[in-house]
Amino acid sequence: MLAPDGLPGTPVEAIPSPFLPYLAMNPAATHPAAIPAERRLRLLSCNILAGASVQHYRQYVTRSLAAVLPGRNKMDNLDRLAEVLTGFDVIGLQEADAGSLRSGFLNQTRYLAETSGLPFWSHQPNRPVAKLAHSANGLISRLEPTSVTDYPLPSRIPGRGALLAQFGEGEHALAVMIAHLSLSAPARARQLGFIAELLQDFRHAVLMGDLNTEPHSAEMRYLFSKCSLQPPAQATPTFPSWKPRRALDHILTSEAIQLEKTWALPQAFSDHLPLAAEIRLPAHVGRKPAARKPR
Repeated sequence: MLAPDGLPGTPVEAIPSPFLPYLAMNPAATHPAAIPAERRLRLLSCNILAGASVQHYRQYVTRSLAAVLPGRNKMDNLDRLAEVLTGFDVIGLQEADAGSLRSGFLNQTRYLAETSGLPFWSHQPNRPVAKLAHSANGLISRLEPTSVTDYPLPSRIPGRGALLAQFGEGEHALAVMIAHLSLSAPARARQLGFIAELLQDFRHAVLMGDLNTEPHSAEMRYLFSKCSLQPPAQATPTFPSWKPRRALDHILTSEAIQLEKTWALPQAFSDHLPLAAEIRLPAHVGRKPAARKPR
């Protein structure tokens, strides 16, 4: 099946399997309050490492067993993150567990949405490893998306994906893509080219995620040449979380969006610091179309 833009992809409403992306509403959450005339949104991108906390390179080895087992520390870490999420409108997660042994078979995106009280969530499971691990991209939102679509990303080794949430319709839509890119530069270049093609028709577009490359790399320059996404005015280091040196996590916006500020949160929930941004939009952009009254 083709997505509405004609590129390979699967609209979420057409997918019956619980292991493929879908949009869910947290029934315990209240609907958001009326949006003011000036539309300001706070965004957050966070690689959560399936809830694991790493504070030094050696802990990738010393805590390797803990990384594939559930534990109270992981739940405490997720609960601390959920408290932070309440201050944001749209959140993109990478390396959330979709429900495997290492998370105690917990869908971490759903858990964070329900614990933070945010009403909408969706996830995109990628690359299951038996029943030990099942990484996913996740979307948590205060605003109701019009659609959420899963796109597998091109790579010699399959298992990378991007989740595209659309808020509003037509020329007034806001497109938010959440992605976790490959470690190799050639694969990232193909993936960013694919993402540029997906986003090029949206005047108001955001790309957020762990892109595994810095803003001045050749593949990022290629992305900026192919669509209206803008390079950041200043790199924001997010990795490693205990002593950030590399700007691997990004929130990129198209030129039609006013990017007010970008900053890394001081709290370390994994080996990456969360990256936050505040954007300003025209009042009509990203609004869910009003339901037509029956005649």
